Amino acid sequence: MKLFDTHCHFDFDVFNDDFEHHLELAREQGVARILIPSVGPQNWLRIQALSAQYPHLYYALGFHPYFLQEDFEQYLPQLRQRLGQADKRCVAIGECGLDFAIDIPVERQEHALLIQFELARDFDLPIILHSRKAHNRLIQMVKVAKLPKGGVLHAFSGSYQQAMEWVRLGFYIGVGGTITYPRANKTRDAVQKLSLQYILLETDAPDMPILGYQGRPNHPSQLIHVLNEIAVLHTDCKQSIASLLWENSNSAFSICE
Repeated sequence: MKLFDTHCHFDFDVFNDDFEHHLELAREQGVARILIPSVGPQNWLRIQALSAQYPHLYYALGFHPYFLQEDFEQYLPQLRQRLGQADKRCVAIGECGLDFAIDIPVERQEHALLIQFELARDFDLPIILHSRKAHNRLIQMVKVAKLPKGGVLHAFSGSYQQAMEWVRLGFYIGVGGTITYPRANKTRDAVQKLSLQYILLETDAPDMPILGYQGRPNHPSQLIHVLNEIAVLHTDCKQSIASLLWENSNSAFSICE
């Protein structure tokens, strides 16, 4: 059984103490591929270097709204250059999006997002979207953007109706630790109703902890718990679900088997 953690901040400091050990822990739990999204220019080089060293690590380049600096535009030439020279393991733009729960001005966030939509069109790449308290505005912007490869709505925690709005725009739904919590009724119901063909697995490690592991850094080795919960919600063979989600993940990012 092969699993693909489609959203893991594996370059963060918590994993630096013994990176090989953390990789092995993930492999032992069936995690055969990991996608590392960037947060901004401060980690572009790091995630590219990790991917070059470990062929089963993929990455995305972009500006995360939470880390969006006032002078972010000065880094655009560098970002374009990196995308233009990137190898096949650069598979998306992101993590980017809108977060209306932080102090970063909305105007700056939207401007940065429009620029990244342009990059997705220019480089024919899918986009990895972050959305917090911004569903309606983000949907509105994506509808206008007409992105060639769609993308992934990361860390889904909404309703079935919201999920289907994204599906109709050509997006996959990134499902993580939220569904392991019984109180997350709305999201669990949405994932249960949603066809498996639209779902991707993710941990968002070291964030978004799994039920029973609160207070500890999340880890890609915990991805199996998300799969287990999806198998419960869909009452289907776990192996069959894993195979389909593996295919979804590779298809979403145009990765050849």
